[in-house]
Amino acid sequence: MGRNNLWSKLYLACVFLVLYSPIAYLVFYSFNSGGTMHGFEGVTLDWYKEVFQDTRLLIIVLNTLVIALLSAAISTIFGIAGALAIHRIRRYRRKNALLSLNNVLIVSPDVIIGASFLILFTIAGIQLGFTSVLLSHIAFSVPIVVLMILPKLQEMSPTLIDAARDLGANNWNVLSKVVIPFIKPGIFAGFFMALTYSLDDFAVTFFVTGNGYTTLSVEIYSRARQGISLSINALSTLIFLVTIVLVVGYYFINRRNGGKRARLGVPTQ
Repeated sequence: MGRNNLWSKLYLACVFLVLYSPIAYLVFYSFNSGGTMHGFEGVTLDWYKEVFQDTRLLIIVLNTLVIALLSAAISTIFGIAGALAIHRIRRYRRKNALLSLNNVLIVSPDVIIGASFLILFTIAGIQLGFTSVLLSHIAFSVPIVVLMILPKLQEMSPTLIDAARDLGANNWNVLSKVVIPFIKPGIFAGFFMALTYSLDDFAVTFFVTGNGYTTLSVEIYSRARQGISLSINALSTLIFLVTIVLVVGYYFINRRNGGKRARLGVPTQ
């Protein structure tokens, strides 16, 4: 048993090493004063200063944040409605069919989704730009939010709703004062996951961006094709740090939710 645990830890360490070594390499050379990724000459923050002095890049950062926040907020609203609708379905086959349709969008290749949206927007006459990017980000974020909220709905006891109705609560009161507060951790988790996916997405966004409008992921790809610049390292490092903050926030939300369930005597899954 002890040897198996040792091999498991070694395997896990190797996996993390392979996954995080390129990121560590990128972050390390973002401070290189030499201007290349072949020899480290000294520590400098010039590449980060160059990022913050690039007006065009700052506008792209603002565009990316606006898209991410709007798509996360709207997809969270649709995700709540979708999760409630699926949860209320009593027929097993129908519920599984809807869950399967929801999961298809998550497991489908991003290239196929991006190309499909490009064809759809072209047929519908929607100009590629802010609107097309926002709609596509909402579309692939809604299934993620649904999956974050459904487990919380399944944990909720039906007696809570029955008790609220016995006390005279109407449908809106039940939803706003019983259901929403109970599933709030799932709502926040879904929002953060949608925000992270929107910030990181490249494949879908690459298909639906038009001339004069772009996001950070597409901009980094375009700059990388023109040649290696350590400003790309600095920009990528900043994006990675933002993603880490979102993931940590998601972790603490789940942890707080687990603590509340433990205090209420609700079994954790």
